[in-house]
Amino acid sequence: MQIVKMYTTGICPYCVRAKQLLKAKGVENIEEVRIDTDPEQRAKMMEITGRRTVPQIYIGETHVGGCDELMALDKQGGLLPLLNAA
Repeated sequence: MQIVKMYTTGICPYCVRAKQLLKAKGVENIEEVRIDTDPEQRAKMMEITGRRTVPQIYIGETHVGGCDELMALDKQGGLLPLLNAA
């Protein structure tokens, strides 16, 4: 299973929803990067994604986007193949 990295904050309901979906799909470990407690990580996230909002989700090297994009990817049947890609 691919490594999942998620830029989050402590009070983000969309982050919670995204984590719930990923766990339901079998993801046991999510590498969380808390941008609310680490301003350098916030700057890095904005630089690499071009976005200011959380969550920002990476599955392996693929930038999925936020919670809405993750949900859409799952609805289209693309989430599990991406998670299980070698």
